[in-house]
Amino acid sequence: MAEPVAAIDCGTNSVRLLVSDGERPLLRLMRITRLGQGVDATGRLDPAAVERTLDVLREYKGEMDRLGATRVRMAATSASRDAANRDEFFAAAEEILGTRPELLSGEEEAQLSYRGATSALDPTEGPFVVIDIGGGSTEFAVGGTQLEGAVSVDMGCVRLTEKYLHGDPPLPEELSNALSIVEQHLQDVQRVLPGVSAPTRFIGLAGTVTNVAAVEIGLATYDPEVIHHFVLTHEAVEDVFRTLATEPLADRVHNPGLERERADVIVGGCCVLVQLFRTYGFEECLVSESDILDGLVMSLLDPV
Repeated sequence: MAEPVAAIDCGTNSVRLLVSDGERPLLRLMRITRLGQGVDATGRLDPAAVERTLDVLREYKGEMDRLGATRVRMAATSASRDAANRDEFFAAAEEILGTRPELLSGEEEAQLSYRGATSALDPTEGPFVVIDIGGGSTEFAVGGTQLEGAVSVDMGCVRLTEKYLHGDPPLPEELSNALSIVEQHLQDVQRVLPGVSAPTRFIGLAGTVTNVAAVEIGLATYDPEVIHHFVLTHEAVEDVFRTLATEPLADRVHNPGLERERADVIVGGCCVLVQLFRTYGFEECLVSESDILDGLVMSLLDPV
């Protein structure tokens, strides 16, 4: 077995950790810290959100030390890309971890997500489109045995919620507006990445996709083994969207499978997911628990 390595994905909504020895995952953790809270409006990371995130990094450092992981890559994504004060956050994170976070471009994020999501799949099942719906951005990557193209767009569950979905539940016109904005972004992606709507397999990543799958299943206790490679149909996505989008937050939180901390932004994420099916004509989505974290770990164990 190789010496354990660790990867941290620091996104707009959540901070996640994967520790692996190269043969198996030793630990996966996820904490919602909402680092990107208000960034779209202010262009800065909120001090309270930074402190929440640093607290989680302290927890993760303890777990990494316990498991003997001395090499770590921490990827910072959309919220940090947009924040003028990210260097202050990076310095504090480096003091905790001993490694400075890496500010990934949207394309680099998509490439790592693609590598992680497709690593265990049979290439003959492709071509693939891997779509990672985040809090502040959504990444698109297309390819077969190799990545052929990638693009990132500034739309995600937190960004859409903060900008467009203010009602509780969101008003019909708010939902219509958000869906229209997403459709415009998707049409732009298709112009840049023509193969995005013609894959054999659509692979969906991140919390919006996994939570919609868990709600569809009615999974009272989250189980990644049940979620990983679950096939989510267009019909199921529309059904979950109708349910979540028409419930006030106080009722929405009680849906089995929905993380309580994600309930206030899940409708924004659903706007992206449902519009992906409508715009690109997808019939089903292969839900994947393997994502950018796996890609980061692979880059440490087997650089390319």
